[in-house]
Amino acid sequence: MNTELFVIAPMTERATSLLLILPVLIMLLVIGVLGASVMGARSARFEVSPIGLRLRGDLYGRLIAAAALRTDEAKRIDFDASPDLRPRRRTMGTGLPGYRSGWFRLQNGESALVYLTDSTRAVYIPTSEGYSVLVTPSDPDAFLAAVRRLGRP
Repeated sequence: MNTELFVIAPMTERATSLLLILPVLIMLLVIGVLGASVMGARSARFEVSPIGLRLRGDLYGRLIAAAALRTDEAKRIDFDASPDLRPRRRTMGTGLPGYRSGWFRLQNGESALVYLTDSTRAVYIPTSEGYSVLVTPSDPDAFLAAVRRLGRP
């Protein structure tokens, strides 16, 4: 018997169109996420109110209830003095030059929600939700004082 050769049937027109559009959609998604991150880096803010700490900026913003914040353990840190709290690995977030945001694993293994621009002026706030918060407010001492006031009746 002779060898018979059969080639694959051509893709449908719809599948061909999807294959052509898919890279464009992925590129638009990446540009959108990158744009949101850049805008977040420029406009991120941290609101302390009686209901808790609201992180605003990019895709990772949220409200953390005051009751979930372990305010008595909040502290200002410098990663040179506290290397165990340094973000080690990004699990879901943004890492741009001079700006990190999103979910990171710290050197000590802890999970943290991060909004960092300056490693010498960071504020660390543990929560009862299984993660900590690391942020760089423009006035770290005033921010830390406001967070600690949440823990007082």
